[in-house]
Amino acid sequence: MSDEVPVGAFAIVPSNDLPAAIPFWERLGFALTGGNDAYAIMTGWGCEVHLTQAGSGPWRVPDQHNPFGVFIRTPEVDQIAARVDDLVIRPGGILRHREWGLYEVGIAGPDGLLVRIGWPSELIKL
Repeated sequence: MSDEVPVGAFAIVPSNDLPAAIPFWERLGFALTGGNDAYAIMTGWGCEVHLTQAGSGPWRVPDQHNPFGVFIRTPEVDQIAARVDDLVIRPGGILRHREWGLYEVGIAGPDGLLVRIGWPSELIKL
C-alpha cells in the first residue's frame, strides 16, 4: 500500500464466492491490495472496493440477485467498458449519456451485483 492513505467512503460488498469475485474486479482494472481468506481489498481507478465472504445468515446474497450495487466514478468509462463488453447489461446498461447527467455503463457483476461506471456528461470531451 502506498504512503498516502486515501480518504473516503468505500463499499463493502458481500459475495457468495469471494475467490471467484476477485478476478471480476481484476478484469475491471482493480488489484488485490489487502485482506485475507474472508475479506479482500481491491484498489483501482482512484478508489477501493472491499469484498467480504457472505455467510449463511442475514448477509447471504440471494441467488443471482445481489441487492448491493457499486458506482465507480471515473473519466475512464470507455476504457473500462471496453474491457468488459460481454458483461454489459443489455439493453438498458449500454454505454450512453443518461437523463440524470452521467455518461455511464451498467455491468453485471458476481452474484448479480450491479456495477455502474460513469462520469458527468458535461465533463466528457467529445
